This record gives sequence, structure tokens and C-alpha cells, in this order.
Amino acid sequence: MDIIPAIDLIGGQCVRLTEGDFSQQTTYHTDPVEVAKQFEGLGLRRLHLVDLDGARAKQPVNLPVLERIASQTKLHIDYGGGLQSSEAIRQAFDAGAKQITAGSIAVREPQTVEAWLKEYGADRIIVGADFKDNRIAINAWAEQSELTLESFLASFSEKGGKTFICTDVSKDGKLQGSSIEVYQRLLEQFPTLQFIASGGVTTIEEVRHLREAGLHGAIIGKAIYEGTISLEDLAKEVI
Repeated sequence: MDIIPAIDLIGGQCVRLTEGDFSQQTTYHTDPVEVAKQFEGLGLRRLHLVDLDGARAKQPVNLPVLERIASQTKLHIDYGGGLQSSEAIRQAFDAGAKQITAGSIAVREPQTVEAWLKEYGADRIIVGADFKDNRIAINAWAEQSELTLESFLASFSEKGGKTFICTDVSKDGKLQGSSIEVYQRLLEQFPTLQFIASGGVTTIEEVRHLREAGLHGAIIGKAIYEGTISLEDLAKEVI
């Protein structure tokens, strides 16, 4: 299982939100490049980089930060937030992203993301399946669509999607545990898909449970910054 630390960006700084609420923001570090270097220094190889400014603006805002991290580390970066056009996708890849995450646009314009999957390949396009009460959440999690989590996954599986970041919005940033039961159900229903757990991962034991359950990856954010998971313990879990 891939261990994937997260950096969320607002104003070029490393922040975390609670339940995706911009009014519940905590700033943890003014220089995300230094945070990324710290991850790399401990042997972590992946990074989930979220442009929260971009998510609100519906276009990438923090590409210079992506470029700095990509040029100063060897981390495998997946980048998301505000990627609404083919031009934005190209900009993200040109700035150093190895993968991008298609979020709300996968709900609003599934044919666009299907075209990206065909053009760039399923290994480079991750589909974001953000959910709350089993409904897909969109627009920086401010709205819930009519789509169920399962119907969304089934639809994109048919379109060529392979890897999905599944974020339980109701748990994100709360440090109360992740939705492992949901992930176990999805793994049974969609055994050929790769699921990355996101939202609420709180302890190193939970990371191990997610691996045992068969998750492809686990994104860990606030638990790192609040110290409920130490970077040293996390590094030991990297295979």
C-alpha cells in the first residue's frame, strides 16, 4: 500500500481544513517545500498536493509551489484542485506532477475526464470520489450531487478509470478514524479497481488495517501535522 502524505495549499502555505470548510482552516507551515523535503528525507516517496485556492477558483493557482516541490525533491506528486481543462492538465504535468486528480469535473463533465483517461492513460489520471452519506460531493465539497458513490465508481470503471481517491468528507480533518467499512465494501464490489483511502486516518494502527484490507494507498494529512501519527512511524510502513 502506498503511504501518501498530503499537503493542502492556500496562499502558498501548508494548511488543513475540517470537512473541507474554508472557515475551519489551520495553517501548519509557511513553506510547503520544506515540508515536502522532510517527507522525502524520511524515505516517503509519494505526495498528495491539493490546490485549495485552485478548487475555489476553478483553475490552478499554486502551480509555482508544485514546480518548486517537483524540482527540489524526487517525490511522486499527484496534484489536484481546479483542474477543469486540458490546458490546466498540461500545466500541471509540465510543472512536475506525475499524476493529477480529477475531482468535481468528473461529476459535471464525465466525458471530459473520459477523454483525459484516453489521452494520458489511467495511470496518470486519478478520479476523485469525494463522498458524504454515500453521495458524491462536488465544488470543494460545498454541494452533494445525486450520484451515489457506487454508481459513480461503476460509471468511471466503464470509462477506463482505474485509480480512485475516495474521501469521506464527513471524516476529513476530524482525526476520528477513516471509513474502513466503506472501503472494504468497495473492494468487494469492485475488485479490479485501485482505491486510495482519504479522510480521517488517525493512527498508525489504522494505516496497518487499511493495508490489510487491501487498499492501494492511504492519504494522511492532519494526523501528521497534529502528531497522532509520527513521521518516523509512518516511514517504517513504507514498503
